[in-house]
Amino acid sequence: VQLQASGGGLVQTGGSLRLSCAASGRTLSSYNMGWFHQAPGKEREFVAVITWHGSYYADSVKGRFTISRDNDKNMVYLQMNSLKPEDTAVYYCAAGSGSYDYRRPTGYAYWGQGTQVTVSS
Repeated sequence: VQLQASGGGLVQTGGSLRLSCAASGRTLSSYNMGWFHQAPGKEREFVAVITWHGSYYADSVKGRFTISRDNDKNMVYLQMNSLKPEDTAVYYCAAGSGSYDYRRPTGYAYWGQGTQVTVSS
């Protein structure tokens, strides 16, 4: 599976962005799809995941971010609203399968290249 993340950019506090993750090579419908972010000098952190049985979010983004997928288009999205400066990071989409801890990057086999999100104060 090849993943391509896009949609990042510079936005002011309180603004919105929608990230997209396009997949090729295999259909995404059989995978759990996650979004992670990584700020400079920090570890890669879980943001959200969409599985066959539901969507789950990091506490820091609950109520502000929404993950969704379009299996027909082989796409996954992350709608980010009410953005804060602490959301600034490179955002990665990832695909995983089987039983694993969705919140850990090590559970995902495939990764996109990342897209930069910068929220100015």
